[in-house]
Amino acid sequence: MRAFKRVLTVAALTTPLVIGCAGLASANEGLSADFGKGAFVANQNGAGVAAVESSVSPDGISHAGFLIWADDNGVSGSFAGSGASWSNN
Repeated sequence: MRAFKRVLTVAALTTPLVIGCAGLASANEGLSADFGKGAFVANQNGAGVAAVESSVSPDGISHAGFLIWADDNGVSGSFAGSGASWSNN
């Protein structure tokens, strides 16, 4: 039952990120370059998910990475992001 709760917690925390990235991907027009990598683990020690993404488009650049971990002690995580945008007039 604990493993199920961990998986449910990680899924609930990552769903908004997945939906948000899908919206950003569909909004890009023109030339772009994207990179993304992720990992997930669920075992007797806990459950966690981590990902990193970078994007370059005519509107700007961005980079983000995050980590979420759930175990017997609770849920913890971190996030870092940066970016720049400009107007193409």
